[in-house]
Amino acid sequence: MNATPDFRFDGRVAVVTGAGRGLGRAHALLLAERGAKVVVNDLGGTKEGEGSDAGPANDVVREITAAGGVAVADTNNVGEEEGCHALVQTAVREFGRIDIVVNNAGISRFATFPEADAENLDLTLDVHLRGTWHTTRAAWPYMVEQGYGRVITTTSTGMFGLPDNLAYATAKGALIGFTRSLSLEGASHGIRVNCVAPNAITRPSTSAAKPNITTTALDDARLQALRTDLVSPMVAYLAHEDCTVNGEILVAGAQRFARWFLAVSPGYHSAGTGTPTVEEVAGNWNEITDESGYYVPASLHDWTSRFMAHLGA
Repeated sequence: MNATPDFRFDGRVAVVTGAGRGLGRAHALLLAERGAKVVVNDLGGTKEGEGSDAGPANDVVREITAAGGVAVADTNNVGEEEGCHALVQTAVREFGRIDIVVNNAGISRFATFPEADAENLDLTLDVHLRGTWHTTRAAWPYMVEQGYGRVITTTSTGMFGLPDNLAYATAKGALIGFTRSLSLEGASHGIRVNCVAPNAITRPSTSAAKPNITTTALDDARLQALRTDLVSPMVAYLAHEDCTVNGEILVAGAQRFARWFLAVSPGYHSAGTGTPTVEEVAGNWNEITDESGYYVPASLHDWTSRFMAHLGA
């Protein structure tokens, strides 16, 4: 095992949304244990996004302070723009700055298509996508001014295909585009923006429509492997000042950490001077979809230059 220095967060201020339970709680506890002052945000609603309860956020704050850490509770609703701005102001008011935003809050309203209606989509986007957007936007000017910041967003492997929770997968997919683009914006300001896809059992993992896998399918060893705290070391690394990673998607959980990347195949180049035909596309389908020689674009500009390289300079 390689010897590495301790990763501490002394003097840093972190906001963690959805930190009253599950993944957010684990992230908040680890950051506080490593010296960060933490704003523990949680509305305290159900996993479907209904109701509120100040208990979860305050319980986590008590855990942190009992262990010698520093934290304050915040029960603003990140599903509303005003709540996101108020949350950031809690950090600035209480601790004088904001260095880290961990956008973890989420809800899950299982529904198949087309039963997943406009309300299902709107409520899901409000918390996952707009909550991340508005919280990060509220913190951004402070990070730009101090020339430093770390932003973590939370996607999901539901992006690979989640037919019984389409709104959830849609919102999580949008966060990948948000992360990739914002990372380019923040680079010159010393701000790093990355995305984590957790592999853990959380409240949004289960619903009445989807039986609780913690009681029906998994043995004790697997349950232990899917603990939320096994995701947090990756989040903490991405939140640290020594981390230079930017615009990446990382998968974490079950004792495994991995990079999830967006790649493009070289594809097929129609060398003719005329307009390609449908038949030409069909006839060269194997070359179009051949994964050998794929590349990982660093940005839209990088992809464009590669995809259109046959046109010359």
